[in-house]
Amino acid sequence: MEQYQGKSVFGGVAIGRIHVFSKGQQQVKRIKVQDTEAEKKRYREAVQTAITELQGLYDKALKEVGEANAAIFEMHQMMLEDEDFTESVENIIDSQSVNAEYAVASTGDNFAQMFASMDDEYMRGRAADVKDISERLVSVLNGASRQQMDADEPVIVMAVDLAPSETVQMDKDKVLSFVTTQGSVNSHTAILARTMSIPALIGVDMPLDAELEGKFAIVDGDNGTVYIDPSEDVLAQMQEKKEQAEEKKQLLQQLKGKETITKDGKKIKLYANIGNSKDLAMVLQNDAEGIGLFRSEFLYLEKEDYPTENEQFMVYKMVAETMAGKQVIIRTLDIGADKQCDYFNMDPEDNPALGYRAIRICLTRPEVFKTQLRALYRASAFGNISIMCVGSKADQKDCGRGQRGTSITEH
Repeated sequence: MEQYQGKSVFGGVAIGRIHVFSKGQQQVKRIKVQDTEAEKKRYREAVQTAITELQGLYDKALKEVGEANAAIFEMHQMMLEDEDFTESVENIIDSQSVNAEYAVASTGDNFAQMFASMDDEYMRGRAADVKDISERLVSVLNGASRQQMDADEPVIVMAVDLAPSETVQMDKDKVLSFVTTQGSVNSHTAILARTMSIPALIGVDMPLDAELEGKFAIVDGDNGTVYIDPSEDVLAQMQEKKEQAEEKKQLLQQLKGKETITKDGKKIKLYANIGNSKDLAMVLQNDAEGIGLFRSEFLYLEKEDYPTENEQFMVYKMVAETMAGKQVIIRTLDIGADKQCDYFNMDPEDNPALGYRAIRICLTRPEVFKTQLRALYRASAFGNISIMCVGSKADQKDCGRGQRGTSITEH
């Protein structure tokens, strides 16, 4: 029996065979070119192709793992269009008279190293995102397809690290656990594992080679331990631990329908967050007492033009009716920063997260804001709707107060 230690990002026990996910390194050659303008044109066309691919991944992720996990692919699209990244690629092509593949790979390596050296853990985690988009671009330029997982049964997936595009294309029913030798607690793999509620470890100091493929293993997500070819005693202990965890889940199911109240008698509101009406099934399944945040901007992000009042009304009405009198807090559109709509025609900003976004857009585009408010007010006749405006108190002072049983909530 071999035993390795790592950092846990989600607890639980997984027992099964190992599948070693290998990316297969792309060989990028440095080739001298005569026509640098043609190379830059190849690069720009590859960017557009990659953006189209990422939109497909976003749509798939939205259905399977929700909008929070899908948002990474919107961020990747924005990164592909980043001026600094583009300028670096085109400068390398021009100054060194080299092929686009080499320029993209060099820029990707440089930017990834820059992020990896930062003090902030979240920013260090973005190094993997830069590598992912640069590898995607190289694949497009080479006309190569990216590797996908091929497994006949549920497996423990082991890898050096996993890119968002790799994890989202995996058959979730075939994944028992994620184990990586690199990665961070803010990596997409870690976030996805929490969403899927499966054991996951990062930073496991172990060799990854072909000999591991198909071996029997146990992942103890609570203690951050991986057992390869476990002994009978360890297997018995882990099976018992897994059974106890399943029993605990069953006990939790018995709490459905009961009040959320502390031992000293304080009532707690246990609400769920959703991105669209597709998330309602999980809200009801998990017995949420209301919706604490309905991110209405996804009604805009999923369309190629402004959603009409009636289109919005039908969605809000359906959510309000489905929640049957329970509170539904709907956030007015939070467009801006990492959530961009082409048809809003907004100018690029150095720091969009603190710039022109959310309620600031609403207050300067009253025709857009009033359309949404009318839809919300109409829908409030069919349930218990509250409105959340995103912005500072100064931004919200002109937002007004709701009517017809609809309240305004600051955020």
